[in-house]
This record gives sequence, structure tokens and C-alpha cells, in this order.
Amino acid sequence: MFSYRHAFHAGNHADVLKHAVLVHILDYFNRKDNPYWVIDTHAGAGIYDLRSDWALKNGEFTEGLDRLLGVDNLPAILQRYLEEVAHFNPDGIANFYPGSPWLALNLLREHDRLRLFEMHPSEADALRHNLQTLGGTALRLATVYEADGFNGLKGQLPPAPRRGITIIDPSYEDKLDYRKTLQALNEGLKRFATGCFAIWHPLVQRREANEMARTLERLKVSWVHATLTVRKPAADGYGLHGSGMFVVNPPWTLYQALESAMPWLAEHLKQDDRSAFTLKQYGN
Repeated sequence: MFSYRHAFHAGNHADVLKHAVLVHILDYFNRKDNPYWVIDTHAGAGIYDLRSDWALKNGEFTEGLDRLLGVDNLPAILQRYLEEVAHFNPDGIANFYPGSPWLALNLLREHDRLRLFEMHPSEADALRHNLQTLGGTALRLATVYEADGFNGLKGQLPPAPRRGITIIDPSYEDKLDYRKTLQALNEGLKRFATGCFAIWHPLVQRREANEMARTLERLKVSWVHATLTVRKPAADGYGLHGSGMFVVNPPWTLYQALESAMPWLAEHLKQDDRSAFTLKQYGN
């Protein structure tokens, strides 16, 4: 249950898609002065050293983040994502990769708040330590809960300012995570129907993964769904061949931003000739 560590995958193709979408959502929320909360159900350690043994074990960032670096004329949503990554690498070398909590912290204002859930003890300790290192504003804005984010989400909705972004991105190593994600979204919408919910999901050869994607697309709420396939599924049935972002109550600008980005990602992050993308929306 506790074998997952995001450091092994930091900066990979899935992170590029997930975090480009997240930065776009945060930018959109910042267009208004009204405060909002960001709730992250599976926060991880917050930031990752790409020079660490864990990150270098598979070097997945070389097939994700690294393929965007130094490229001219990137689609705007990807350029904004790189600008946020660069904030944590002032020397111009991409040694550190910000997870969702750090991207949020960099874009939140004084009156916004961040609620972080992480149930793995080691990851929660790392998260608290990293926040202490930031100090000051980060400690005022963020609250860490060493708890199950699926259960903890219930107590956070609706957020006090009635504006909020919920990020749901479990590892899905436990096949029950697919069901729990759907339950968390359904319960979240009952409590906070106007909230923005950003759900990351893997593209893997697992029945539960396909069923969850189909169930999400049957929701009669406003949504945008983008998927990126970077390679053909492995012959043994294991491994991640792509990922998706499903955003409920998305910014009206998101679909258009992804229209140019998804073809670019499919072309430049491909690992073989089976790369592809999908981009759908409903209710916008």
C-alpha cells in the first residue's frame, strides 16, 4: 500500500500534463480578487530533487520535462508551466521539480489557503520539513494533514470563501482508488457544486481505469477531459503508457488552451509511433 513514491516519477510526461493544467487553473482563479482554497488530497512531499537517487533511478523526467526545455514557440499553456518550474530553479538548471503543492504556493495570494493531505508518514514528514524550509508565507497559507485525503476532503467542502480547486491524484496502485476517486468527486459536488475539481488518472491496462474514465464522461456537469498517450501498452500489461486530466467546472479558457498543447505534447513526448491524444468537453 505504501510502496508509491512520486520522486521516482517527478517531471515525467504525466506531470507535464497535470501541472500545465493546474497552473492554467490557478492563473484563471487569480483573475478575481476574491479568495479561494486549494485542496490537495494526495500532496506528496511537495518538491523533488531531480538529482536524487530516486529521481535518477528511472530518469522519467528526461522523457517529460526535459523535452520542453529550450524549445522555442511552445504553446502558451506549456510556456506558463515552464515559467513556474523555472521559479524553483533560479540558476537556470532544472534540478528541482515542484509538485502540485509548490505550484499552488507560488501562485496563491495572502488571502488564499492551501489544504494538504498526505497519509504516508515519510511523505508527510518530508512535506512538513519542506514547508518549514520555506517558512513565513508558506506556513501561513498551508495546513498539512497526515490523513487519508479521500476522507479528509469531506470536512473541507465547501471552503469558507465559496471558491476552490480540489486536486485528486492518488497513485492508483490500489485498485480501490478508482472507486474512491469517483466517490470523492460525487460527494464533493454534493457539498460544493460550483467547485473546480481536477482529477488526474493513469492510462494503464486495467479494467478499473477504463471504467472510471467512462463514468467520468457520463457526468452531467461542465467538464474538460484531456488524455495523452506516449507509447503503446507494454506486452506484459504493466506500466503507464499515458495519463489524463479530467476537470469539472473548468475555466472556460482551458479547452482552447489545450487545443494547441495536446497535439504538441503527443508529438514531442512520444516514445514510439503509438502516441496520441484526446480532448473532449461537455457543458461549456
